[in-house]
Amino acid sequence: MQASDTFLAMKNNSSLLYNFFLVIGDAIAITLAFTAAYIIRVSLSSTALSAQVDSRTYITAMVSLLPFWILIFGLLGLYNSRVYDRRFSEFGRLFIGCFIGILFVISYAYITNTTVFPARLVTAYSLGLAFVLVLLFRTVARGIRRELFNYGVGVNNVIIVGDTSITHELLRSLADTSATGYKIVGVIGGEKHPHKEGNYRIFKSFQDATRTFKNEQLHTIVQTELYVEPKKNAEVLNYAQQNHVAYRFVPGNSELFVGNLQVDLFRAVPVIAVHQTALIGWGRVVKRLTDLSLGGLALIITSPFFLVIAVAQLFSGSGSVFFRQKRLTRFNRQFKVFKFRSQYAKYDGTTPEEAFEKMGRTELSKQYRENGDMLYDDPRITSLGRFLRRTSLDELPQLINVVRGDISLVGPRALIPQELELYDKRHTILSVKSGMTGLAQVSGRRDISFEERRKLDLYYVQNWSFWGDIVILVRTVWIVLFHKGAM
Repeated sequence: MQASDTFLAMKNNSSLLYNFFLVIGDAIAITLAFTAAYIIRVSLSSTALSAQVDSRTYITAMVSLLPFWILIFGLLGLYNSRVYDRRFSEFGRLFIGCFIGILFVISYAYITNTTVFPARLVTAYSLGLAFVLVLLFRTVARGIRRELFNYGVGVNNVIIVGDTSITHELLRSLADTSATGYKIVGVIGGEKHPHKEGNYRIFKSFQDATRTFKNEQLHTIVQTELYVEPKKNAEVLNYAQQNHVAYRFVPGNSELFVGNLQVDLFRAVPVIAVHQTALIGWGRVVKRLTDLSLGGLALIITSPFFLVIAVAQLFSGSGSVFFRQKRLTRFNRQFKVFKFRSQYAKYDGTTPEEAFEKMGRTELSKQYRENGDMLYDDPRITSLGRFLRRTSLDELPQLINVVRGDISLVGPRALIPQELELYDKRHTILSVKSGMTGLAQVSGRRDISFEERRKLDLYYVQNWSFWGDIVILVRTVWIVLFHKGAM
């Protein structure tokens, strides 16, 4: 949990100052990038130029266009803590921002019929250097900010009102002030669930806390449970509003407030619509287009492997080339998943438990589940199948399912009905299409239990994002290529 993503202190201007610092730093980094690109191509190269653009005209044009470049960064959320506190998200958006910025400069030159770049390579150098220098600057800025947190500079003071499991989760997630920028100075409660020792005080009532901190600046109040008396709840909220302190409330039934939330008017009444998943509307359209384009491309590229493996299967005599099994996908729809056969045909249509019972080795069932649905010497698997599973080549035919629309490239693992019946939140998981790969598969498939994998599937469904899918796909390719835990 990233604290800075959840709380925005009202009286502490550290976030505003940091954003201002980022804007100035980005502008300087971009200017240096364009300057260096000009010097490398024009001053240090003897190759003829496509146009004569003197350095003063070039730099003037770049500086004039800087506000638009910074505006592009802003529209991409690069000055939002939800982005710059997550390195990979920031990394991707920075590259897109730099690319769009270069396109903007090129468009400006075309529309105004002005020669901006003296050579084509200046454009390429500018893009590469802008991305590298801005990324480098932000890395240094992040390090400086964390160092200042160690000295108490820019730290937000937090009081937690409540004594629940969420309280303990917040205490743990905000414990490292140098990383989060938040410091818990007080907790109201503590009788039901004794807290571990920490650098904060425990108070019996909210009044005791406010009297203690009346001369100390408070920035955020987090209420993790409601009082029985509505008057006490109003007191906490009124104090926050009167003293301009950020107030956040954690609902008791937190599962209602995950996924996608929309505030709207329902027959003139303000309501909050809670969706099972964030994957709705245009998100589904983008995801399907991604599945068709990337899935279709992958199917074409891997088609030679299909032929080689099919021939090997026929010569191995282990049965048919493809293994097909009924699985579940979005809205409880059943479909037949395609995989290259990796187990003996006599175990087709059986669950692992049924197969192990059939061979008289029921003790393997528990070991299989506890080891993340995997056994190193699974007796159901053929010799060729072991190779296919180790290299994840047995999964390739699922690309057919992706193109057909049965599953997505990324999503919860497609389970057979008997397996999913074991999980009480199966309907939430089945609110999106199952996936060829997923968060659970790239989070240590061999090291986590069935229950933990389902929790990761649930988290993916409720917190879907396009960028998250890209991260999972990249990590999947890395795992497959370098054999860091076959999926």
